[in-house]
Amino acid sequence: MSAATTSPGGATAPPLNLPAPGARERRRLSPAFGLAAPGTLFVVLALMGPLALMFRYSLNRFVPGQMMVEALTLANYQKFFADSYYQEVLATTLWVSGLSTLLCLLAGFPVAYFLVRQASDKWKGRLLLLVILPLLMGNAVRTAAWMVILGDKGLFNAFVSTLGLSPVKLMYTPTAVVIGLVSVLLPFMIVTLQSVIEGIDANLEAAASSLGASHLTTLWRVVLPLALPGILAGTMLCFILSMNAYATPVLIGGPSFQMMAPAVYQQVAKAMNWPFGAALAFVLMAVTLVLTTTANVLVQRRYRRWSE
Repeated sequence: MSAATTSPGGATAPPLNLPAPGARERRRLSPAFGLAAPGTLFVVLALMGPLALMFRYSLNRFVPGQMMVEALTLANYQKFFADSYYQEVLATTLWVSGLSTLLCLLAGFPVAYFLVRQASDKWKGRLLLLVILPLLMGNAVRTAAWMVILGDKGLFNAFVSTLGLSPVKLMYTPTAVVIGLVSVLLPFMIVTLQSVIEGIDANLEAAASSLGASHLTTLWRVVLPLALPGILAGTMLCFILSMNAYATPVLIGGPSFQMMAPAVYQQVAKAMNWPFGAALAFVLMAVTLVLTTTANVLVQRRYRRWSE
């Protein structure tokens, strides 16, 4: 694009060659594109590639002795929907994950609120470090610790016996699995909520209190609506992690308690039925994706209503 200029004497200067607006935009975007391209390519190859390969495996046929025969069939998915056993496994996974996520929210919100509003600057960092400290250990290590606590002759039953009560059967029960999952997921919920509540102006709570609102009313009408994005992020994170949990259900739940992730492992590693194991993995991923997307849409609509 060129533009002509006029000198003070009236003569016309030669046109200036100015770049077009689209060319300037392309020049500005090219460095960002160059920086993002390697990471994007890595994510596509490292994440989408194995998923595409696993989906292709789920369409193959399983033949004992040959492990997998190339085909294009939906028999593996039909087997899942026709077998009530695997539907019960999915239902167990859903209610255990939902209950664990709810308990993490109920227990994590007061802790996160205390860290932000009540703890002093001196103790806030120390308490937050105590919350994050369990994340430095692997899930198997923490689960093994719960096995020592919840065993038939573990620490919990030893304490119960000192009170003159009969021992409680907790090991290899759904209750033990929920306890183990909550202990694993609770730091994620606390850290997520703490970062969101930190961004809420404390003057809003003071204004609500000055208008006569009680502390519970202030939490319900002021803090919770503003913290809704963090609540959504924390619950989605905990729900996804609990839906795909493996070590805790296997070690604490025992062989009689089945969830989807151990079922996928059994089909792939023990039964060597890769096509059906891949189909189970995709069913688990699809159910998790649908539920989290639906919850995200519903919560976002509610958040927009509250914000209006």
